[in-house]
Amino acid sequence: MDENQKVIVVPWDFTPVAENALAHAAKIGRMVKNGIALLHIVDTGIKPREEGEKKTLLQHAASEASRKYNMPVSSYVVRGTIFKSIAEFVNEKEADVVVMGTHGMKGMQKLTGSWALKVIAKSKVPFIVVQDPPRDQERYQNILFPVDFRRETKEKIKMAIYMGKYFDSKMHIMVTSTYDKSLQKRTKVNLAFAIKYFIQNNIEYEVHEMPRGKTAEQTLEFAQKINADLILIITTKNISFADYVLGASEQYIIANSSRIPVCCVNPKASFASSRQFMGGWGD
Repeated sequence: MDENQKVIVVPWDFTPVAENALAHAAKIGRMVKNGIALLHIVDTGIKPREEGEKKTLLQHAASEASRKYNMPVSSYVVRGTIFKSIAEFVNEKEADVVVMGTHGMKGMQKLTGSWALKVIAKSKVPFIVVQDPPRDQERYQNILFPVDFRRETKEKIKMAIYMGKYFDSKMHIMVTSTYDKSLQKRTKVNLAFAIKYFIQNNIEYEVHEMPRGKTAEQTLEFAQKINADLILIITTKNISFADYVLGASEQYIIANSSRIPVCCVNPKASFASSRQFMGGWGD
């Protein structure tokens, strides 16, 4: 693979959910003309022979994937931990996006917090977290785009335009009501901002107003109603230990029982590939 070519990174642990993530990465890569990089993290104390065996296995998986999807797939074995090394790798590579498989929220993960959220939190690159393979290898037709009062909400627009341009996706903007007038005003500002850029970039959209309620639950219920292919969220800024233990709202969404893919954008994330679409965009 050309070292200068943009890549989609797939964290690889030799499990079926990693295969599912690869299938999504291939779907995206085919549309955006990107290659795929399989990334396997090994313990820092691994013995050289065992590390060599892992590299051989990963190279075989990459070769098989390249033949299966008819696209360039490279492989990387990196020493470290998934909670630090994945983010370091994708930030250094300036990957376009990471597609990561997860088993959802099960067993001890439910008690201690989602490891997926902890992996995502340190990355400058958007993550698409999946549980199942894609429905097909065509477009992501319906994307749910929740809008709230947070300033960081605007940062999701770059990813929305990226998906809309390449996949001709329709953005379903979900706005939840609130009693607080100042928050209502800030939400309306964010909504107007999103609509402006969707119109400017010829992205199809529809606004859906929701009654007051628990946002995470409403998001998932509405995603099912519109048969969403993807939910686009912004992660909590400065996630605390309590968020990992008790569960930030996006953790609940990521591990949704409907198994809908979720794209997570970190605050202040830089998504270079969408800049060409962002005429008039200001930081």
